Amino acid sequence: MSDLEQLLKPITTFVFDYDGVMTDGTVFSSPNGEPWRATNVKDGYALQLAVKLDYKVAVISGAICPSMEVRMNSLGVTDVFTGVPNKVLKLKEYMHRKGIDANQIIFMGDDIPDIQVMKEVGVPACPADAVPEVKEISKFVSERPGGKGAVRDIIEQTLKVQGKWMTAEAYSW
Repeated sequence: MSDLEQLLKPITTFVFDYDGVMTDGTVFSSPNGEPWRATNVKDGYALQLAVKLDYKVAVISGAICPSMEVRMNSLGVTDVFTGVPNKVLKLKEYMHRKGIDANQIIFMGDDIPDIQVMKEVGVPACPADAVPEVKEISKFVSERPGGKGAVRDIIEQTLKVQGKWMTAEAYSW
């Protein structure tokens, strides 16, 4: 078993930053000034599949964007924390509330504000286009950039290692 497979075996929880991970980092503004972001449908499929398979999935973001919450809720992700000034504190609160150990968590981030929270989990992960400082501490660097399948990549890799990818249970709707 590879080192990565050993790290992914105990995973029960996926936690993601939003901008630069679930998006390519581009922020659009509507005519009334409300920000919105484009997300990837393959990432969305993997997120809703993880929820369906009883993984805990959360978003911890410093940004405040109502469309982010709407998108995540539409995929079954209800633990969406926005406008978070201290991601480490929010992660620890989440872990305590859900009874999760650090080695059960993947956190995928892409930029400097994610580094401290990434150091708190079993598998710090990042998209291919993360900043060098984040790549340096990551145990999984996706071949895909943020907003272009990086979320799908880490979820798919985890499900494959755990024998839950392409199973009847996963695809019985």
